[in-house]
Amino acid sequence: MGVFVFLPLVLPLTAWPIARLAEQHLHPRTATRLLTAVAGVMALCSTLCLALLMVVGTAQLPGNPLPDGWSDPEVRAAVPYDEVAGKAAIPALLVVCAACLRTLWRHARVRRRGRRALEGLRGGSVAVVADEASYAYALPSRRGGRVVVTTGMLSRLAAPERRALFAHERAHLSARHHRHLLVTQLAARANPFLRPLRTSVAFAAERWADEAAARAVRDRRVVARAIGKAALVSRSTPAPTLAGLAAPGPVPRRVAALLAPAPAAATRPSVFTGVGLALWSAAFGTAVSAMSSANSAVTMVLILRAATPL
Repeated sequence: MGVFVFLPLVLPLTAWPIARLAEQHLHPRTATRLLTAVAGVMALCSTLCLALLMVVGTAQLPGNPLPDGWSDPEVRAAVPYDEVAGKAAIPALLVVCAACLRTLWRHARVRRRGRRALEGLRGGSVAVVADEASYAYALPSRRGGRVVVTTGMLSRLAAPERRALFAHERAHLSARHHRHLLVTQLAARANPFLRPLRTSVAFAAERWADEAAARAVRDRRVVARAIGKAALVSRSTPAPTLAGLAAPGPVPRRVAALLAPAPAAATRPSVFTGVGLALWSAAFGTAVSAMSSANSAVTMVLILRAATPL
């Protein structure tokens, strides 16, 4: 196993260049899916390696419930600096698990409260809340979800801009953007090196919905005006995993992108360009992370089976 067990913990650094360049050079749909997949795989690999290190560390603690053979020198020799790394992995993995559970709990609580608050409101896919505060967001559910918007937001938008708002939120629901946001939120909790990917996916998902709204209303300037107005008067969504028209972030960049020509749907950057090199670097880091964690897991299982008395 050796040093390979530590690689997935630091290989997320290879995805940093593509996290920023994907926003600028890839279609938002491609960027969202790509960065979500990279973040998810790398987070799983780093968490698995932390678990393997924790097994070695726990086996050294007095009174642990693990088999005695798991503390043999042969097992400890599989991990470099086993005394420090193994024991440090125990609180690290506990913190990761607690942070991920808190994120899942908060996400479920917000969705549950949102559904309860809308139970008495009529309407199908759109719920209009009588509130002077200006906000709008997509509330997903198993039945497709609903677009939540306040009367305060609607009163500040012209009719074409309202159509852009609804198209934007419906795009979030149809593409299940909340899943991408939740995966990257959990990935950032599992490994702090994945935080740039979380930020990039949040921006790319909004840009994806912007482009979908622009196609629906057939006027990119109308969508740009709607985003600008909503950003000036609205407040943030109730949870970072719920997407909205005026989600916090670089709104001027979204408006500038809408005032420019629509991005090409199928873009394959050359490997000799900056984005091409960054893309291959992220792919290489993800592949190496997956192979390292798989190699470490198989090696540890074989060692523990040999050390465990029948």
